[in-house]
Amino acid sequence: MTAAITVIVPGFDVADYAAEALQSLRGQTLTNWVAILVDDASTDATRDIFAAAAAEDPRFRLVRHDQRQGLSAARNTGVALVETPYLGFLDADDVLTPTALERLVGVLDETGSDFAVGAYVRLRPDATGEYAAGVVQPWVAAATDPGRRGTTIEAHPDASGNIVAWSKVSRTDFWRRAGLRFPDGRLYEDQIVAQQMYSRARRFDTVPDVVVHWRERADGSSITQGKSALPVLRDYLSAMTEGLEVLAASGHDAAVRSRVQLILSMDLPPLVEIARIHPDDAYRRALGAFVRDVWARGGAHAPLDERTARLVAAALLF
Repeated sequence: MTAAITVIVPGFDVADYAAEALQSLRGQTLTNWVAILVDDASTDATRDIFAAAAAEDPRFRLVRHDQRQGLSAARNTGVALVETPYLGFLDADDVLTPTALERLVGVLDETGSDFAVGAYVRLRPDATGEYAAGVVQPWVAAATDPGRRGTTIEAHPDASGNIVAWSKVSRTDFWRRAGLRFPDGRLYEDQIVAQQMYSRARRFDTVPDVVVHWRERADGSSITQGKSALPVLRDYLSAMTEGLEVLAASGHDAAVRSRVQLILSMDLPPLVEIARIHPDDAYRRALGAFVRDVWARGGAHAPLDERTARLVAAALLF
């Protein structure tokens, strides 16, 4: 049976989670997939888990980096090897829901759109140390629910809030035609690529189904859990800024406004709380400069609740 989709699974030192991620692929109701497992020079048992999967199931292909190159480079390594009509991504510490590939590929088969985007939930540790899936957050629902077929970012600007690579399945020819590539050496690389996808697609589809459980690691080692570090903050802010610039350069003003609203209401508040007690004033300066830029892009007209408005006002003075 010819494979329909290649799922690119990058991993670096994720031995505690990789087996569950790969099992979520094996459990897909759509079975004609292949997966490229990119071991980014792991120092733990990740490479052994990947190797065992490739030895046991021919649908898995193992690729190894001799030196660590980062998540972007690992994903790009996988993309270069794709030979199937569709491609998607799964981080090796996350979990696909059983019907994820069937739903996303099935919608694209019906519509001919360039890509499809689904909903996701966080997978958080509970009191017993086990991981439990949460609910679909409002900004995720705003991007994906109700389901839309053949829409555009102009018609559906709130889609810009879904910026993660692993919630989407794309046509491989779209990925290459659009010149998409993750920026090497950067954190939060999804944000820029996502806005390029929305801006360059002829049309895309949204699916309200939860397709991924996104793990928030109990040990706090996820990239998204390290925002108190100044280099991480700078990459985070740069990614959001460049994403806004992609939307603005292509004339998608409504999407810029939607994205600004979401950044101010969701991304900014926890960063302000960190900044207030951070020992390095450079952290506050970087955040203040970012907020002033976002404010100039339309933040002054964004509807904010009272608490968020106070935090924004504080950040403008950093």
